[in-house]
Amino acid sequence: MVSAAALALTLAGGALATPIDTYEFQNPDNQKRAITLASELRCPQCQNQNLVDSNSPVARDLRLEVYKMVDDGKTDDEIVDFMTTRYGEFVLYKPKFEYKTLVLWGGPVALFLIGLTIVFMFVRRQRGNVTKEVALSEEDQRQLDELLKRNQQK
Repeated sequence: MVSAAALALTLAGGALATPIDTYEFQNPDNQKRAITLASELRCPQCQNQNLVDSNSPVARDLRLEVYKMVDDGKTDDEIVDFMTTRYGEFVLYKPKFEYKTLVLWGGPVALFLIGLTIVFMFVRRQRGNVTKEVALSEEDQRQLDELLKRNQQK
């Protein structure tokens, strides 16, 4: 009875397993290139995984499409253009440097420079406050001298 239940669970687990892509490339170089390219493209359904890591049906279809296009002799640029035409710039982990992506590329640099300017101004202001000399009155100087003499005697 126990072995029948174990067998049933084993068979049920196999039915739920995700299918593995089986695609035979023309040569190993095409395989490396296709996998590299598919890992640089974002899955349109998952949004946080690349085509290689995603298990969604859309990613599986797009992986196979990329594999076929590589074997058909398409260049990386042609494949990326096909994907961006079909799914938009979102599929690129590294968007192209264009006018519309200027904020995306220049924003972090601008924020860094603004932060650096604020830190510079703060440090400069603090140094100005520390270096000011305070003039003591004669009474304050006398009290200070007394305290220093007491501490030296102890």
